[in-house]
Amino acid sequence: MASSTPDLPTAGHPSSHRLVAILGLLTALGPLSIDMYLPSFPTIGADLGVSVSDVQLTLASYLAGLALGQLLYGALADRLGRRGPLLAGLTLYLLGSVACAAAPSLPLLIAARFVQALGGCAGMVISRAVVRDHFDVADSARLYSTLMLIMGVAPILAPLFGGQLLLIASWRAIFWVLVAASGALIALIYTALPESLPPTARDLRSIAQHLRTMATLLGHRRFVRLSLAGGAMLAALFAYISGSPFVFIELHHLDPSAFALLFGANAAGLIAASQLNRWLAPRFGVERVLRWAIRAAAAALVAVAVAVWSDAGLTLIIPALFVGVATVGFVLPNATAAAMGPFSHGAGRASAVMGTLQSVFGAVAATAVSALAEGSARPMAGIMAFCGVAALVLVPGPERNA
Repeated sequence: MASSTPDLPTAGHPSSHRLVAILGLLTALGPLSIDMYLPSFPTIGADLGVSVSDVQLTLASYLAGLALGQLLYGALADRLGRRGPLLAGLTLYLLGSVACAAAPSLPLLIAARFVQALGGCAGMVISRAVVRDHFDVADSARLYSTLMLIMGVAPILAPLFGGQLLLIASWRAIFWVLVAASGALIALIYTALPESLPPTARDLRSIAQHLRTMATLLGHRRFVRLSLAGGAMLAALFAYISGSPFVFIELHHLDPSAFALLFGANAAGLIAASQLNRWLAPRFGVERVLRWAIRAAAAALVAVAVAVWSDAGLTLIIPALFVGVATVGFVLPNATAAAMGPFSHGAGRASAVMGTLQSVFGAVAATAVSALAEGSARPMAGIMAFCGVAALVLVPGPERNA
């Protein structure tokens, strides 16, 4: 059912506050899983006897797990409903988090992060599908912006919390916190999240048939371009996330607390942009704001690369990086809403394909930052600039010209 009123939550949805809160917690789990352990990269490397660039592979394996798992959950969510696959995925996430906390070596930590992501991606896929179950395109963009607020707050708090936790405990404590958080979320979903896909609306075809149907979405040119444009900006964000501990802690000698503050300031910019988007998108159009934001993002990320290559120092790098990260708050909600708009039926499958395309982009970017590591900020900055330009090329023009 589509919302008919301009603001969220709507009067037509008596449980909208609860729905937004639950979806927000699901949204926060992703940034917590990625950002909380960033200040511990040097500590993990020292404990396991590997370099910081090797530790970056744990992020790449997490993103690879996200890419693979989303296809399965998209099919399951449209066939079995939203709640069951979501609870199963969160349980797998909890078990993967336990394995991360207990991992005695880097290869096992990389494998455990992959398992953790296979479970955690259920929340990403199914939360987008639940939004599409309840809201139309315009209201979806506003709700995605609300979720981006939470997605922005989480990266501010996660590294700060992780950095403080490292003062009193080992890096493994960070993953035990994720175990507790996922256990609490499982209990909340089980008791408070109603099923949003009634049995009469489910697609009872086999999983193999669902996967074949997903493949046909790759022929939906506008959907693919919107998904990849958002994915390119997400990849730039993951290149930043993957490379920033080395660039700022190791290369520029910021302590973990200062790094967390810098990381949080960039996340605050993302928050501000996502909330401004709630006002801009309905007034100027979802796709129009998307194209404006990607142009600004590409310019800012190219400026980061120019500053790094010219050895301009943090004085120029930090402001350009702030703009590049902040624009993600405009790009992701609008790209998601525009891509998901035509799929009121089969929202789970569309969400899965979009998420897989974006996660593959992110995994490649994070892996490239590690693989190209050569003791400078150039790999991170160069990949971010490439992603910004790629988003600019990929974003479709007005629909009449597509």
